Amino acid sequence: MKRVDVAIVGGGLAGALLARQLRRAVPEASIALFEKSTERRYKVGESTVEIATHYLIKRLGLSTYIYKEHLPKNGLRYFFDTAAKDASLCEMSELGVNALPPSPSFQLDRARLEPELLAMDAAEGVEVRLGARVKDLRLSADGHSFTVVEDEAESSWQARWIVDATGREGMLHRLENLKLPERRHRVAAAWARLRGVKDMDDPHALGGGPKVEAWRARAKYTSRVLSTNHFMYDGYWIWFIPLREGLTSVGVVQQGKDWSPARHKPKGFLEFLRQHRAVADLLEEVDLVDLDAFTQLAYRTKRFFDGERRWACIGDAGAFVDPFYSPGSDFIALENDFVADLIGRDLGGEEVAGRARLYDEYMQFRFDTTMVIYEGLYPTFGSYEVMRGKIFFDTALYYNLVFDPYVLDKHLDERWIRTMLRRREFIMEMLQGFNNLFAGAAAKLKEAGAYYRRNVGEHQLEGLKTYGVLLDVGTPRSRRQVNERNDEIFAETRRLVSLAFDGDLSVADELMKGAGQASAGAWEQLAT
Repeated sequence: MKRVDVAIVGGGLAGALLARQLRRAVPEASIALFEKSTERRYKVGESTVEIATHYLIKRLGLSTYIYKEHLPKNGLRYFFDTAAKDASLCEMSELGVNALPPSPSFQLDRARLEPELLAMDAAEGVEVRLGARVKDLRLSADGHSFTVVEDEAESSWQARWIVDATGREGMLHRLENLKLPERRHRVAAAWARLRGVKDMDDPHALGGGPKVEAWRARAKYTSRVLSTNHFMYDGYWIWFIPLREGLTSVGVVQQGKDWSPARHKPKGFLEFLRQHRAVADLLEEVDLVDLDAFTQLAYRTKRFFDGERRWACIGDAGAFVDPFYSPGSDFIALENDFVADLIGRDLGGEEVAGRARLYDEYMQFRFDTTMVIYEGLYPTFGSYEVMRGKIFFDTALYYNLVFDPYVLDKHLDERWIRTMLRRREFIMEMLQGFNNLFAGAAAKLKEAGAYYRRNVGEHQLEGLKTYGVLLDVGTPRSRRQVNERNDEIFAETRRLVSLAFDGDLSVADELMKGAGQASAGAWEQLAT
């Protein structure tokens, strides 16, 4: 029987990254990674945001590799359409950036990234076994035993730690009955890799002329193609993400009640996309390379980490919320940081059961706080007026209360986690208040027949202002400074939404129904 300190089952993004992190953080550990597939394929999750990028660069030392082999990302960009879906790209209202954001992010070719990560892992001493299927796993505090099948040969293994990185199928989900369906947020998706998508930065591809030139100048000729581009509609959105080698990832995510299985087939998928004029123009002559779909995206796990029994679930083997804002790789960064910390402490002789419970409670909290920014809000997505406020609120708070603490490694500080968990009820109340605000504003605009009225001819492309970017991320700030920034975000969000109602702030307050209306005094409870 072969023995290792850590067995990682699954060689996708989460597992391959964790193996690299463990070689760096716990160099004395013996690590084996088992991946049943011998071929890598295209996957969703190409777009990273700030936490994931910080993790890849600062924790894993992948900066040079990513800049060389993948694409830099020019922020998030949102386009809004008419009710008839007949606006041209240059007519659509737009939220986005006119320069590369101060904090980097990337568009990753997963089919290329994952095998290259596995090769890096093997070169650094990880025992990488491809074409290796794990079966007969038995969890035990004395060492987890399992069988590995490679071709026709079987071998017996034992590991002190077992990490499930098998994706949505969830090896430990089945073994421990961990998976919980997410009934509050029902969304479906279909996505493909396409060749021949028009280059929206190329004036000739868009037909040329003064209108196209003015549209390009409006963004100061920065690359729109390199953005994660969102086409926003009532109840759904369509993404365009550029990849290397002339490929573009294109997908649609829609609330489940409106989903059609026809989109699981190439013909139905492309026919649906081409019902939207601007999207159809970009897809005039394309070749579909691959297509995949899920009828339900969101789910969660009962438990991410067990320090007493020494197992963990990471990536999609743990939970998934929604692809909007690309939170999946952020979750991987947090989970892998926690797992690496637990394994390092355990192998150093420290008792980690209590810390694992705390980390698990925090990840459950992160799932809940992430879910509330999506739940019931797909009907708001098609209104420029509402989403202008929502996107500002979500991203500004992300920078101030999520990304900044991560850069400072506060998520590995037990005291900081306990403080956040003590404020959990209040934080959820605050977020629900803003959920009410956005949902209520969209409903009122629909009732008045005004939902689409600003969806043509409007734009906000000053990224720092559009998204409320915090420029001094990672610089220690006082409690007062954090609170002041929270107050600014709160006030600006109310102002932006109130513009849809002639600037009447009382409408915004009524829609929030009392939740989270306190200003400095309430935000004081969020201070870290």
